Amino acid sequence: MNRLLVPTAALLWGLQAAFLSPALALILVSLFGASTSDVGWVLSIYNASGFVFSLLLPANADRKGTYLATMAACGALTGALALALALVTTLPLAVVALVVLGGPAGVGSSMLYAHLRHAGGSTADVVNTRAIFSVAWVAGPPLAALIIGTFGNRAILAAIVAVAVLNVATTAAMMSQHRRRVAADAVPAPTVADGPPASRLTAGLVMVAFVGLQATNAVAVSIMTIYVTQTMGLDIVWAGLALGVAAGLEVPALLAMGKLSDRYSHLLLIATGCLAGIAYYLGLAFVSEPWSLLALQLLNAWFFAAVAGVGLPLFQDLIPRPGLATGLYMNTRRVGAIVSGPIIAIGALTVLGERGIFVACAALTLLALVVVGAAARSKRVPA
Repeated sequence: MNRLLVPTAALLWGLQAAFLSPALALILVSLFGASTSDVGWVLSIYNASGFVFSLLLPANADRKGTYLATMAACGALTGALALALALVTTLPLAVVALVVLGGPAGVGSSMLYAHLRHAGGSTADVVNTRAIFSVAWVAGPPLAALIIGTFGNRAILAAIVAVAVLNVATTAAMMSQHRRRVAADAVPAPTVADGPPASRLTAGLVMVAFVGLQATNAVAVSIMTIYVTQTMGLDIVWAGLALGVAAGLEVPALLAMGKLSDRYSHLLLIATGCLAGIAYYLGLAFVSEPWSLLALQLLNAWFFAAVAGVGLPLFQDLIPRPGLATGLYMNTRRVGAIVSGPIIAIGALTVLGERGIFVACAALTLLALVVVGAAARSKRVPA
């Protein structure tokens, strides 16, 4: 692997997502006059499109081995989406652009991880690349806010087009480098195994468990502001600080996970992450001081690093088709975001009130850990 191209691609894909995702609701409201209700429906349709394409495109890439070509196409579609949003004048046309262009465009980052696996990259390679993606998310939203505040709402669309052009150019360089490597080795490119080493039941159990883990993470992010202000009685700034500290700690936690993955099994690392997650949610359920809230983000960062970093290589072990494995893993986050709503609603009905939400998250994390452990021990998961 070229040591410059892959990190550059990860950074650019992270910037694309960090520019578009936080600004999309603002774009819909300011440019197309969407109401809050409209934004909710549009985002639901957009995410549903992404869910479908994250199954179709990776499966096609697996059959043909065209991970980089698919990634380049997704980068071009991202640029086309930004141009379309800048040119269309009505909300229905914007929705069509999001479904037709934005749905497949969102698959691009998963193709990068699939390519890494297909080309023989190690777990550390995948986790370290995911860490670079997180770096972009730390810097991306503030930079997007600066661009919008300085140059207006349409300016962020121009920035997305510029990043997309750089992304396509980087991917083209990766394709050229990959072709030269294969030719120099005088061997065919790596192929994908025909059959999965794990049963469908085992893979299904792990998927369900990760939906639960992703849901708890979505719950914590979604409810943090309300919880800090209403239950803890603190100023809203502490919620922002907590989320910012967690985002900052995610990168070193992911890098540490990458180093440890060479020595310890995926199962063990995910187990340590789940235990940290259980401790984090229980701590949130009973925390009362702001500095304790910030200190708990150390546990949150380790939990996130296990789920977001090591979870992807685990899926790639369970399902030997890199594109499909990565697409399914990415979809656990989408489904987890949907499941987070009922968790919040049901948890808040307990005698603990909003604190009961985090007790429910701790219980769900424990259950997911048990399911992952049982599933992984029942099949061949490499150490």
